[in-house]
Amino acid sequence: MTTILPRMLRRLVKRLALVLCASAVLAPCAHAQGVRALTYNIRLDTAADGPNAWPHRRQAMASLISFYAPDVMGMQEVLAHQRQQLAEDLPDYVFVSFGRDDGAEAGESSPLAFRRVRFSLSESGVFWLSPTPESPSMGWDAAYRRIVTWARLTERGSGAHVLALSTHWDHVGRSARAHSGDMVRRWIAQNRRPCETVILLGDLNAHPDEASYRNLTSARGPLRDTIALSATPPFGPVGTFNGFDIARAEPGPIDYILVSDGVDVTRHGVITQHEGGRLPSDHYPVLADLSLPKQSCGAAR
Repeated sequence: MTTILPRMLRRLVKRLALVLCASAVLAPCAHAQGVRALTYNIRLDTAADGPNAWPHRRQAMASLISFYAPDVMGMQEVLAHQRQQLAEDLPDYVFVSFGRDDGAEAGESSPLAFRRVRFSLSESGVFWLSPTPESPSMGWDAAYRRIVTWARLTERGSGAHVLALSTHWDHVGRSARAHSGDMVRRWIAQNRRPCETVILLGDLNAHPDEASYRNLTSARGPLRDTIALSATPPFGPVGTFNGFDIARAEPGPIDYILVSDGVDVTRHGVITQHEGGRLPSDHYPVLADLSLPKQSCGAAR
């Protein structure tokens, strides 16, 4: 009896923990293969934003990320010093970043970040959304250089393999966006390894009816939108751009979390966190809780 009772108590505690994890609306779940993803255009640091400039938003940004505790996140419009400050504010995260102007530190970046207790990094890189993807360049009718940051991650608990991408498409060039969607689709097809789950996090500057988005999510595309896959009704507004105006209501999203087949989505939400109407960015963060597919093919090559 003395050995059976502790065993029963351990089973009861384990079952209770699983129930609490499944029922928690916002708390991150630590069960195997449960991954919280977040994408966030944090708005570059420019004095022209006045009271909404980065020094006034940094603490709110770091606090929001710490509270929602994503396991993997993609960011956009991040300057080198902003990334360094966020790395200081969020010591639980490893940042993977490349400046779009030189592939190192110069210009905006679209970094990936992941919790070091959940994932290990095996490989990372960057390519430009242009006809010359291997070097800093501007493509088609784009107004700026645009990039994709990628990283191969391994989930420490389950050994699941993730190919994560973070990107920011052009806000002016419609042709550039269409080419970007096709280019990312082809890059995934050529570079995805067996057993890798793809998670794309990005500001695509496009509504769902645009060809650039459909190049990734149509029948021939490799990805699906978490808002459409969510097992629970999507939370928050439809639009993800706010222009630092909490009352603004955009007709459609431009920020997305896209995943490959086999991923179950527990919930999808657009987070309108604010303090007295003051927002951490001119975009809302998009969050999704994912369950990665079971993988039994061994280590990725």
